[in-house]
Amino acid sequence: MGASLSNLTEGGGSTVAGAGAGPGLGDIPEDCVACVFMYLTPPEICNLARLNRAFRGAASSDTVWESKLPENYQDLLDLMPPERYQNLCKKDVFALLSSPVPFDDGNKASKPNLIFEVWLDRVTGKVCVSISTKAMAITGIEDRRYWNWVPTEESRFNIAAYLQQIWWFEVDGSLKFPFPADVYTLSFRIHLGRFSKRLGRRVCTFEHTHGWDIKPVKFELSISDGQEASTECFLDDCDKDEANGNHKRGCWMEYKVGEFIVSASDPATEVRFSMKQIDCTHSKGGIYVDNVSIIPSDLKPIRRRDVERILQKAFGGFDGRCHFDCFSGDSFFDLTTMICLLLFVLMEPGFCQIYSSSTLMLAVKGSSLYSRVRQFPRVLVARQVCWFSIEEKGSAME
Repeated sequence: MGASLSNLTEGGGSTVAGAGAGPGLGDIPEDCVACVFMYLTPPEICNLARLNRAFRGAASSDTVWESKLPENYQDLLDLMPPERYQNLCKKDVFALLSSPVPFDDGNKASKPNLIFEVWLDRVTGKVCVSISTKAMAITGIEDRRYWNWVPTEESRFNIAAYLQQIWWFEVDGSLKFPFPADVYTLSFRIHLGRFSKRLGRRVCTFEHTHGWDIKPVKFELSISDGQEASTECFLDDCDKDEANGNHKRGCWMEYKVGEFIVSASDPATEVRFSMKQIDCTHSKGGIYVDNVSIIPSDLKPIRRRDVERILQKAFGGFDGRCHFDCFSGDSFFDLTTMICLLLFVLMEPGFCQIYSSSTLMLAVKGSSLYSRVRQFPRVLVARQVCWFSIEEKGSAME
C-alpha cells in the first residue's frame, strides 16, 4: 500500500510487475499546481507541498505567495531595516510578516519606542495591528497613587497599566496606518482584578476592583473620513451568578468598540479611540488596560467561553478562569487523552488556535520523573501524576 501511494504521488514506477508506469500526481505540470494553490490558504499549501516535487516547487512560487500578501505589503516591510527582507522570496516575506513586526510612533527624535505591532494573519494574509497602552494618553498615569506600570508575560507588550483607584477614568489613543481595503474591528483588552503568582499558580485579588458596576464605561471610535462608532457597557457584572461566579473577573476580556471600513490603503487611515468613565460621584479601580487591537472583522478570534465549554465537557472541574485541576486522591490516572486537547483546542473555518506545553504552565513541568517534553511538535507527554494542573500563561485571544 505504501509503495502504491508513493508511485501515485511521485508519478513513477509500477504497481504490477511488467506493467507500464502510469501517470501520477507528480506528472501534473508545476504551473497547473500553482494555479490551484492560488485558491488555497497558506497552511493548506504548506501541507500539500510535502506530497511530491511538483507540489513542493509550486508551493515555493513567488506568484502563489504574492497573491497571499496584501497589496501594500511593501509598507509593512518598510517598518523594518532593509537587510531583514532584502533578497527574500515571496514565501519568506509572508513568513516574516506573519510574525509580529514592532514599530514606533514615527518620532525619530526620541529614543525608539516600539509601542505598535503589525502582522499578517497566517490563514488569510490579512493585516492585524495591536497598540500598547504606552502609546495612549491616560489620565493620571504619572501619579503612582492611581496608576502603575506592571511587567507581565500576560501582556502582548510585556507591560500593562494597572489602575488602583481614580475618579476621572479616561484613556485615549490614535494611530495613522495604511490599512488595506477591508472592514476592521477595534477592541480594548481589559482585565478586572490584580493577578500574581503564588507557589507557581496564578491567583487574582479583587480588593481594588470597584465602581465598574455603578455606571457604564463609554467606548468611542472615529476615523479620518468621518466614520464614528460608540458603545457603552458595565465592566463588572451587576448581577453575579451565584452558581458560576462573576465571568468578567479574573480573566482578560476583549471589549468591541465598533467597526470601520477602509476603501484604500492610500492615503493612510487615521483611527482615534477612547474609553472613559468620568462620573466623579464615585471612584473606580482594580483594572488592567493592556492594548487595543484592530483586526479584520471576518477573522474570528478564539472565544474563551467556547474553550471553557470544551474543557468542561471533556474533563469537568474547569473553574472558568482558563485553568483546571484534576484530583484523584492517592491514585494515578492516565492523561493520554489530554494530548489532542493540548494541540488543537478549537478549530473554526479560517482559524485554528494551537496550544502546546510551552505556552502552558504545568505544575510538574520541571520534573523528568513525571513528564518529558518533545522539541517538535512541542507536546508534553505525561506519564503519571496524582495532581494535574494546567494554566494558561497569558491570554491567547490575539
